[in-house]
Amino acid sequence: MEKENNIILTGDRPTGALHLGHYVGSLKKRVQLQNTGKYDAFVMIADLQALTDNAENPEKIRQNILEVTLDYLAVGLEPDKTNLFVQSHIPALTELPMYYSNLVTMSRLERNPTIKQEIKMRNFERNLPVGFMTYPISQAADITAFRAKYVPVGEDQLPMLEQAREIVSSFNRIYKCDILVEPEAILPDNSTCNRLVGTDGGTKMSKSLGNCIYLKDDEKTLKQKIMSMYTDPTHINVADPGHTEGNPVFIYLEAFSTDEHFAEYLPEYKNLAEMKEHYERGGLGDMKCKKFLNCVMQEMLAPIRTRREEFAKDKGELLNILKKSTEKAREVSDETLAQVRRAIGIDYFNDAEFIEKFVK
Repeated sequence: MEKENNIILTGDRPTGALHLGHYVGSLKKRVQLQNTGKYDAFVMIADLQALTDNAENPEKIRQNILEVTLDYLAVGLEPDKTNLFVQSHIPALTELPMYYSNLVTMSRLERNPTIKQEIKMRNFERNLPVGFMTYPISQAADITAFRAKYVPVGEDQLPMLEQAREIVSSFNRIYKCDILVEPEAILPDNSTCNRLVGTDGGTKMSKSLGNCIYLKDDEKTLKQKIMSMYTDPTHINVADPGHTEGNPVFIYLEAFSTDEHFAEYLPEYKNLAEMKEHYERGGLGDMKCKKFLNCVMQEMLAPIRTRREEFAKDKGELLNILKKSTEKAREVSDETLAQVRRAIGIDYFNDAEFIEKFVK
């Protein structure tokens, strides 16, 4: 009987410390899946992909390799349960994209909604790096190298995953094999978390837009960011009726608050629904809402912050963790690469049929 595939692959670009969008979009789910004991998880620090729009500033990537590792450990990923590895040290992840690139047209890459949005956000216009344009191909290589069946992602990454499935299907069809596995998305349980807005009300929390709450933000910084958050511009006076839909404060409360938080910090409301109703009819001020949100977020991030500080005391051990896991990831991906070469028919020096036919 064929063994059930419970392999997970996911990762992050080391362009800075990780933020709340990363946490609710993927990190929290990774920890939950890890702790079930049912999955073989690979979590990648995607430094090669980070270089696609940071080629002239590689030091930025170098500085953030350990920052991202700290965030991983702080949220609860454990090296003995989850493989934390560095993308650039896995040779298969640079070779596989070359093979896959022959299976994808330029027009198909241009239609990818995620790429189109990222290009617009970064104002690339005609100065678009080729490496950034082929990001979906690289991502397909990352997933397939480990034969991952599941990929925890936010909703914005679904087009990338669909393109990976197309590449897998094309490869297996053309080369008459079933080597590559078509991946499936694992989305956050809370639909609000699929795409967490920025503190400025922007459609996405992004390091480049400066609208992030970072997992490592100290208590003072976190409070300052929450108290300055964008709310409802029509809610000028406390007595004015307000809008909760599209209001970042209430979006964050939807994502993070529980009935227990209300019982602890704001007992005049039983739950978020009651609080929303009051805000919408008027009589509830933005500052009171923000103070409650600050209590919620401080409680959630305090243990993450504490663990991060502890792990940061031994940077050498962080590097050892990465090195050991990267070596394991290389072994797994090398096996997939070998099978891909054989399927294409370019494993000349180990191909007995080729040697027999053309050499002897």
